[in-house]
Amino acid sequence: MVRLDDQRILKLFRLGLSEWNCDGFVVWKKRPSQWVDENLEGHTTRSVAKLMCEHFDAGGEIDQTRERRADYASFYEFHYDFRFAIDGRRVYIETVLDETSTGPTITVVSMHDE
Repeated sequence: MVRLDDQRILKLFRLGLSEWNCDGFVVWKKRPSQWVDENLEGHTTRSVAKLMCEHFDAGGEIDQTRERRADYASFYEFHYDFRFAIDGRRVYIETVLDETSTGPTITVVSMHDE
């Protein structure tokens, strides 16, 4: 894993995360959404997206990892990992990034304890 430093991709994350309160910018696959419901009392996917935005705005790192899983590698060269604490619990959030005509879409594909 390598710290993300590509300014174009960082700009896309900044744009997508800043829209955490709007549908379609930070979207969740079923499994990580269920993980939030089952493991983070008082939180929703939207509140976690807000925390991701706050982490990013505070200068928190995002790791860029070459995608190796066959079902994703044909679509994504990299995935992007967030690691930070939520209510004292260290979490790992794996995302992929898409550029669309309406702006960036950040898809949360996995989430679990770090």
